Amino acid sequence: MFDTLVIGSGPAGMTAALYAARANLKVGLIEQGAPGGQMNNTSEIENYPGYEMISGPELAMNMYEPLEKFGVEHIYGIVQEVQDHGSIKIVRTEEEAYQAKTVILATGAYHRLLGVPGEETYNSRGVSYCAVCDGAFFRDQDLAVVGGGDSAVEEAIYLTQFAKSVTIIHRRDELRAQKILQDRAFKNPKIKFLWDSVVEEIKGDDVKVQELVVKNVKTGESENHAFGGVFIYVGLIPVSQMVSQLGVTDAEGWVKTDDSMQTSIPGLFAVGDIRQKELRQIATAVGDGAQAGVGVYQYLQNH
Repeated sequence: MFDTLVIGSGPAGMTAALYAARANLKVGLIEQGAPGGQMNNTSEIENYPGYEMISGPELAMNMYEPLEKFGVEHIYGIVQEVQDHGSIKIVRTEEEAYQAKTVILATGAYHRLLGVPGEETYNSRGVSYCAVCDGAFFRDQDLAVVGGGDSAVEEAIYLTQFAKSVTIIHRRDELRAQKILQDRAFKNPKIKFLWDSVVEEIKGDDVKVQELVVKNVKTGESENHAFGGVFIYVGLIPVSQMVSQLGVTDAEGWVKTDDSMQTSIPGLFAVGDIRQKELRQIATAVGDGAQAGVGVYQYLQNH
C-alpha cells in the first residue's frame, strides 16, 4: 500500500514524487521508459531557470537522482487502468495491480505527427513541435509552420521575432484560429501563407532540414519549398485513456483539476501536460508537481 502512486516520470511526475517523499510519504513512481519524458527528445534547453543551457537527458537525470535519496520506489510498467474505490485507488499495469491512498497522473501528452517521410529523421534537426523551446536556434532563417489552429498561429507569430520569414502551411483555405490571432498574423509582414496545402515529405542533408515537398490538395500539384526548419502543430493527444472511465476528462481527453491539482475524484490528482491548461513547459510542469506533492500530503492529513 502506497500513500501515493505517481504515474509518469517526466518533470511533473518527478517533482510530485520528490515533494511527496520529502513529506515522509510512501511514494511509488511508475515509469514506462527513461525518466524525463519529452525532455529526452530535446537536445538543448535554454529556458529552464538555473541553466544557461543543458541537454534534456542531463536535466532529466538531475531531477531523477534525488528521488533515490528520499526512498521513492521505482516501478516499471505500462498503466492500463486506474480504479477508484473511495479511500483506495487501484492502478493496474499489464502485469501487476498496485494499491494506493492517492494517485497523481503525470502521463503527459504527445504531439500528433504528420506521418510523412523525413519527420522522424529530422526530429530535433529542423523538425520541432515547440517554438518557445527551439525558436531561438533558427535566427534569420525561412521557417514553415504546419497547422491552422490557435497553437499554429500563436507560434508562427512568436517565431517572427527570430526568423527571416514564417510560412503557415494549412490544408484549408482559411485558418481555424481565433479571429484576434488571425488578424495579428495577417498584419505581420514576416508571415506568409500556403493555403489548401499539405506537407508530403521533409528533406534535408546529413545535418538538418533543407526543404519541404508541399502538395496543393485542390490541384494535386507538388512543389519543393526551401525552409531551414518546420514547426508542426496539428494537435496534441493527452495520454489519459487509463482514466477515461472515471469522468475526469473533457471531450478531448484533457484531465480537469482545481488549483491544488486535484480532480473531481477525491485523492486523484493530475499534473503537467495531461492537464487542461494553456502553457505546457518544463517550468510549469515542475510547478504543477510541487503543488500536487503538497496537495497529496494535505489530503492524507484530512482523510
